[in-house]
Amino acid sequence: MENVYLKLDNVTVGFGTTPIVSQITLELLKGEILTLIGPNGAGKSTILKTVTKNLKTLKGTVYLDGKDLGAMSNKEKAKRMSVVLTERIRPELMTCREVVALGRYPYTNFFGKLTEEDEKKVDESLTLVNALELADISFDKISDGQRQRILLAKAICQEPEIIVLDEPTSFLDIKYKMELLFLLKKLAREKGTTILMSLHEIELAAKISDKLACVKDHQILQVGSGRDILTRECITKVYDITDETYELLYGTKRDGIL
Repeated sequence: MENVYLKLDNVTVGFGTTPIVSQITLELLKGEILTLIGPNGAGKSTILKTVTKNLKTLKGTVYLDGKDLGAMSNKEKAKRMSVVLTERIRPELMTCREVVALGRYPYTNFFGKLTEEDEKKVDESLTLVNALELADISFDKISDGQRQRILLAKAICQEPEIIVLDEPTSFLDIKYKMELLFLLKKLAREKGTTILMSLHEIELAAKISDKLACVKDHQILQVGSGRDILTRECITKVYDITDETYELLYGTKRDGIL
């Protein structure tokens, strides 16, 4: 049996003492992609922030490669996990190359000096996200979509075993949405990078992911493949839409989206 790389064991997440999503049990193998779907406010971002240690678990344990994530130091976590959340960082007086280079700092010495190999990783990461031409432009002078690509390059530059992304396709036009998602799939397939993310685009989520998890009503309603989950019954329940709306969106002859 393959080893579980990320495991949420009966985890409850929330803010302060207020639970948002309870009794979460999820398992993700190395190199798998799991995407959280569900309506706004369901708790997808809260789950991701708990996995990244931005929030404390209210109950249960998050395991990373068999180790209690809560007991890991930030430096140890940074060598294994990189994060792209929805909050927009606004570094002042930094070029895009310098922002991407921040991904190398878990590996640098006390003074944070980049080696020639580190600089090479920065260029490779920029090239992967089709943003090399932005390298010397100030980060605060580029568009939101370009910022998203730069932040993904920073995450890749960290050479993580797992990448956690909250709505990574926000602000991207369709061309860059597809490029970004297929890049994530390539990282998973070719480098064995585990991907945990949330997406609004459920059809894209189904195509890119090994597993989908539906978040609704303070719980994980169901976990499975896109074909298992994205059915008429599930979609109408998760998103509170009528059969008529479903038929308008996906046609009357299909029992599921896929």
